[in-house]
Amino acid sequence: MEARATQMDTLRADKAGAPTLHTHLDALAACRRCADAGHTTLGLPVCGAHAGHVADILRRRQRVMLVGQAPGKVEATGGVPFAGQAGRRLFAWLAEAGIDEHDFRQHVYITAITRCYPGPASSGRGDRVASPAERDLCAPWLAREREIVAPHLIISVGRLAIDAFAGKVPLAEVVGGPLTVAGTTILPLPHPSGASAWTNSPTNRAKVSSALRWLGDWWRRSR
Repeated sequence: MEARATQMDTLRADKAGAPTLHTHLDALAACRRCADAGHTTLGLPVCGAHAGHVADILRRRQRVMLVGQAPGKVEATGGVPFAGQAGRRLFAWLAEAGIDEHDFRQHVYITAITRCYPGPASSGRGDRVASPAERDLCAPWLAREREIVAPHLIISVGRLAIDAFAGKVPLAEVVGGPLTVAGTTILPLPHPSGASAWTNSPTNRAKVSSALRWLGDWWRRSR
């Protein structure tokens, strides 16, 4: 564990961009910090970019990160972010904004507050929410990714990601359009999981549609 932590902490902060991000992805794939600390995690860390997409992500004139909550069961076995039911709903939303899934995956760094599947919730509905201790262990990965990618836009998906960037505010107050936090544009979206009923309200769904219209316009202007 100590050697892996050292590897993470000493990644080169140079201007090479792509080599640095490749090094980061290799280190992330080897991370076992939560397991070593005794937390229940299932599967290996899910990385935020296919190695072949790193150059495309960094080549964008205005770079984009999407930050979710944590991988689910499907992601833990397949290693691709948003591969399950929540992903299908998310990419249906993006299609509403005129953004193709393949194009999005190729040009956006997709990451999360925690990187390992935390297991099912004890209630039997949805997945367990990673504990604050687990989130703290994983936080340096996200901080390093922000340094390397230097995103102009962060799409924060779900309660944990929104809290991380906008603070603990009601979804209805932040979903619908962009925010500016410390010079970075943040676009909050609710979690697309079927376990969330927030978008069942027509008023709330209209807020999601408003956010997607903004995103579609921004995406087309920012290439």
